[in-house]
Amino acid sequence: MGTKVHCRALSRTVACFAWHGSVYLTAGYAFIRGTHVACCRPGAARRRWAVTQRRHRIAAVAAALVACCLAFSAWVIVRHRDEAGSRAVSSVLLEPGQHSPAPPRGRPPERPAMLSVATPLAACEKRIERQAHRLPTVAIVGASYTAGTGPGNPELSWAVGLARLLHWNAVIYGVPGAGYVRTSASGRGPMSRMLSQEQLRDLGPALVIVQAGHDDVGVPPGLEGRRVRAAVDLIRAAAPGARIALLTTFAVAPGGSPALWQTDHAIVAAGTAADPGAIVMDPLTGRWTYPRAGDGLHPTSAGDAWIARTVAAALRAHGVLPAPATSTAPVICDVSVGAGKPVSATA
Repeated sequence: MGTKVHCRALSRTVACFAWHGSVYLTAGYAFIRGTHVACCRPGAARRRWAVTQRRHRIAAVAAALVACCLAFSAWVIVRHRDEAGSRAVSSVLLEPGQHSPAPPRGRPPERPAMLSVATPLAACEKRIERQAHRLPTVAIVGASYTAGTGPGNPELSWAVGLARLLHWNAVIYGVPGAGYVRTSASGRGPMSRMLSQEQLRDLGPALVIVQAGHDDVGVPPGLEGRRVRAAVDLIRAAAPGARIALLTTFAVAPGGSPALWQTDHAIVAAGTAADPGAIVMDPLTGRWTYPRAGDGLHPTSAGDAWIARTVAAALRAHGVLPAPATSTAPVICDVSVGAGKPVSATA
């Protein structure tokens, strides 16, 4: 899909240059012919002056046409940049490795080894859409926790862990520093933009989870609430059959700061007002405790596993259940910005 957008923009640019180029050549031809006629008749000096003036006018018009063409081409490219960039970005397709022998009776099955394969996000999503016996799909957008910051590997994030626990297909997009308002240092946020890049209408997810809030600390509550409502409204419009879940703020210190509580309250109030059936998982209010990495904020791999189990339990309490283990393997598409990645990841 991203390639098509690039092609459309390029074709428009080429067509624009071709048209204006033909205009410029026609004008140039007319100018040369006029110059010849003027110079070869009586009163050539006066006509040469007129020709010079006409040459300046033609050059000015041609320059203006070329400038307009360039401006139009830039507008086309900028207009489609977000969509094209999002669809062309590389994701990590996580696939089960070779089947291992069944464990002895009484021993729990081990988590299957996952192979990471770099693939465009659009291509990865198409694999989900073409799945013969399609599993339910969860779409997840979030900040650094979703990106795998902490363990330094998106494959160890709570989001990937949750997809494995549910045995669901998943499209995961994590951008450290992004919030409902904040765009992050990479400029890939906020959440509404990230949600639009996951193409929810085509995916038809059964569940959409938004993990955000910590990076919006300091944003006025009114603005935060409006952006939360906008994100929820976007989900309901693009995926009307999906359940919506909000994973709110994480604190560095136990209890959190007053500013963090203000942001948390704004998210919960706006989210539940926009969708009374939204599933709210609030680590701040619940005082979630899990192993943390050296920065004191982000989880270790064990902490991410704890969060995945806790989120799965909260979803289960609201009727969101794992899919039966079948021969159909879940497809997990993961795009995480700024976190350590497997070698195959190129985003």
